[in-house]
Amino acid sequence: MPVQDVSIQQESRDRYLTYALSVVSGRALPDVRDGLKPVQRRILFAMLNNLSLSPDHSHRKSAAVVGEVLARFHPHGDIACYEAMVRMAQDFSLRYPLVDGQGNFGSLDGDGAAAYRYTEAKLRPIALDVIGEIYEETVTFRDNFDATVEEPVVLPSRVPNLLINGASGIAVGMATSIPPHNIKEVVEALLELSKDPEVTDGRLVTLIKGPDFPTGCKILNTRKEIEEIYKSGKGAIRMRAGWRLEDGSRGKKLIIVESIPYAVNKATLVEKIADLIVQRKVPQLVDVRDESTTEVRIVLELASDADSEAAMAFLFRHTPLESNFPVNLTALVPFTGSAACRPELLSLRACLRHFLDFRETVVEKRLVFERKKLLERVHILEGLVTIYDALDEALKIVRKSTGRTDAADKLRTRFKLSELQAFAVVDMRIYQLSRTTIEEIRAELEEKLKRVSEIERLLKSKAKLQEVVRKELEEIAEKYGDKRRCAIIRDNVELEYKAEAYVVQEDVYAIITRDGWLKRIRQANDPSTTRLREGDSILNAHAVSTLDNIAMFTSAGNLFVARAADLPASSGYGEPVQKLFKFSDGERIVASYAVRISPDQQQEIVSGNDTLRPGAHLLLVSKQGTGFILTLEDVAPTKRSGRRVMKLREGDSTAAVLLEASRYALFTRKACGLIIDAKEAPVRDSAAVGVSLMSVRDDDELIGAVGVQSKGEVSLVLDGGREKSVPISEITAGHRGLKGTKVVARGEIERVVGKR
Repeated sequence: MPVQDVSIQQESRDRYLTYALSVVSGRALPDVRDGLKPVQRRILFAMLNNLSLSPDHSHRKSAAVVGEVLARFHPHGDIACYEAMVRMAQDFSLRYPLVDGQGNFGSLDGDGAAAYRYTEAKLRPIALDVIGEIYEETVTFRDNFDATVEEPVVLPSRVPNLLINGASGIAVGMATSIPPHNIKEVVEALLELSKDPEVTDGRLVTLIKGPDFPTGCKILNTRKEIEEIYKSGKGAIRMRAGWRLEDGSRGKKLIIVESIPYAVNKATLVEKIADLIVQRKVPQLVDVRDESTTEVRIVLELASDADSEAAMAFLFRHTPLESNFPVNLTALVPFTGSAACRPELLSLRACLRHFLDFRETVVEKRLVFERKKLLERVHILEGLVTIYDALDEALKIVRKSTGRTDAADKLRTRFKLSELQAFAVVDMRIYQLSRTTIEEIRAELEEKLKRVSEIERLLKSKAKLQEVVRKELEEIAEKYGDKRRCAIIRDNVELEYKAEAYVVQEDVYAIITRDGWLKRIRQANDPSTTRLREGDSILNAHAVSTLDNIAMFTSAGNLFVARAADLPASSGYGEPVQKLFKFSDGERIVASYAVRISPDQQQEIVSGNDTLRPGAHLLLVSKQGTGFILTLEDVAPTKRSGRRVMKLREGDSTAAVLLEASRYALFTRKACGLIIDAKEAPVRDSAAVGVSLMSVRDDDELIGAVGVQSKGEVSLVLDGGREKSVPISEITAGHRGLKGTKVVARGEIERVVGKR
């Protein structure tokens, strides 16, 4: 080849641009449609198509995955490929992990994963929905790097993976940094945009409240700031660690950091705080230790009489406990009518719109593929039906033929069949000629034709196609939806009114009686000597502050929460609960708890010496024996009408509301007792009927319940007022739904006092 003179400037420019394009399109940026970079897409495709590592199969060595991906699709470094797979398995990196890893896959402390010869992996269920309808001609395939096999250009993802898992990458001259979001919120926004293409950006931000990081930190941006970030595609999300106060041993006060900002190395964070303490830059703190397990728990020990807010203010300013996440919604967008893509800075609306358009295209192609397969089957079925009335003649033709091809040719000539139909007839087995099978063939033919007509109606209407897309999105949200992990703290411009600011803080007893009378008295007084109406008795006397709340559960399945300061201060009977809340006829209080507001504004549900924080569980059980465990996330003061926490069947009522325990003892009025494990009761986060925890006879009712251990006694009040203690060992333990056995030989139980 002759030597050519070229400009080094032009040659350098051309080659650098070629390299830059390769990095942008083939390595660093995700596709707006499936939200994946090429290496991630190849890993998922290889795991399903080549290694059959679906969720219902066993794990395989990560080395097998890396080797398969490098050998067939991704001729790059094995470490980079393995790290990409590791990230898809980390629940602290991805909001919805795609790979199910077994072994050491790293940690929040920055620990790297074990070598791929030690770990194992397979796909998670959500990964199958990201891969989507890959085998139904929905996306384009192209040759791999050595043209030996084909790989998909993009995966026909049913899941809006770009937004729910986010992405980060640095290309040449550009970068991307997309935060993860909650799948329910993203689907709601997609549905809204699908129904109304002109929906406002403000409405979209109402549906997608902001990022939802897997580490569950707090987000400090205002709604206006988040709306501007989503409009422009650029900005910064302010993240702050979640924390609370806790009492330690020997009267020590502890700050517990429960969540940290996304992508922060926990070990480095703890080391930084320790350095500040050693240098005495935070005099409010004397020690720091990391007690994290599967949950984040960083313990900061406060000095005597130190201000916890002052300590946290310093740490937020000088450590990554408060950090920014840079948002850059850059992704690869396909050219219209081409498989090529270009990088583009997108708005939230554009990301949603591109995914909806992609799903509409995928659904249309899937329906076309299904129709093609159906018509192929219809064609064969029509041939089978054609010869049904001339089976004897067809059999004679086949018997006189010299072979399969000869028989097919003669059948084609005699019955005017196509080649495909003729071979289908020849290949039939003798038993398939029975009347039953022919009837099945006709039924199948009718069913297939009906489905073909339905598909053609869908393909003719864009509105119907969009409806199919919306329905599938709703199924995805139902299947994988969960609660937000990140709380968004809005900054209000106007002064915020807080009733607590106008209440004189005072330590009191909040008195709730069995007949529903309420009052508060000073803690200097003895609640056992307080004045009560004749025949009435104290249900609970809560030692609280006037800044705290009182939660009351009623027989009608309602929850009413009042401020302790709103209870009348009285040395008399107090006032009936109907003065504060709207009770229905016959509705009464069955249980009450104090809800203390800690200095960090976290709620604590208190009963005696037990403390239950939001997110923990309460057992609700009805007189007919049905019940469930309710997760209480918030116990804020309610309106007069209260809040429904238990659904009840006609004629039923709530009998007991208990704090979380490992086992529960249930008792009926006619003295039947049963102990069940807490795991027997289903957990719900909203009002429900529940399941049958104890089978109660028609002439009986569940009268009460108590959390128990393996030893001790349960104190019962029998008819006539006498009290009896029943050893826990004498109460039948079994599965839910049993009737239990007698625990008292004579008499009926009026109420369950508690355990001893």
